[in-house]
Amino acid sequence: MQVTAEMVKELREKTNAGLMDCKKALAATGGDIQKAIDHLRKSGLAIAAKKAGRTAAEGVIGAYIHHGDKIGVMVEVNCETDFVARNSEFRDFVKLVTLQIASAAPAYLAPADVPKELIEREKDVLAAQVKDKPANIVEKIVQGRIAKFYETCCLLEQPSVRPEHEGRKIKDLLTDLIAKLGENMVIRRFTRYQLGA
Repeated sequence: MQVTAEMVKELREKTNAGLMDCKKALAATGGDIQKAIDHLRKSGLAIAAKKAGRTAAEGVIGAYIHHGDKIGVMVEVNCETDFVARNSEFRDFVKLVTLQIASAAPAYLAPADVPKELIEREKDVLAAQVKDKPANIVEKIVQGRIAKFYETCCLLEQPSVRPEHEGRKIKDLLTDLIAKLGENMVIRRFTRYQLGA
């Protein structure tokens, strides 16, 4: 199938990927827009995996005070160079992360940060709720609900609160940015303050 400029434009608007990357993805998937989006996401994951071992010691500390001065957020997001730390897309991502933390109130950065005893307690409660079902079904239900639990309490697992991201997780947006800017990036830590909490 012939890849047209309109197809490339549409894919670029949906993914924010570079023109040549969009053209290659469309060519590789026979012009199927949805498959091309998946192709770009997979290549972004591969690029991010290659960058993961590199040291991210530069970056910024983002801050946000919610309207009414009742919620405040500080987050440290690291990258490899000062050049990327000054990049507008990197700074927009940091701003997005501060808004996410203010809105969704995650308690942890990633599932690995959740205390094991909390996970075990949660599994016990969830298993007790479906104890009348067969054991193999209970295990699947518990695993599914633990994944949902992570989506509520872990920043990287949370779907973005911004409607233009169509429920994509923060970790996916971070992976996309790593692929686009070509540097390892890490959300190092965050703090959320709520008046009276």
